[in-house]
Amino acid sequence: MHCLGSTRDDRVHPGHARKMGAWMEEMGRELFYYRNIEGSHAGLTTKEQRACIGALQYAYLLEELAGQ
Repeated sequence: MHCLGSTRDDRVHPGHARKMGAWMEEMGRELFYYRNIEGSHAGLTTKEQRACIGALQYAYLLEELAGQ
């Protein structure tokens, strides 16, 4: 599972993503957590940041499909 968040989200406090991540780890799930220090509710601001998030998501997908 992967979790995206932003420290500047004006709708959801960043602590909620951390709590969810901790809960998932307690359940024994592998977790990839990425917290952007900029951005908004979607955690994205610039084209470069969107490209970075996209690359992280594709890397995660490829690992899952490969069964690693």
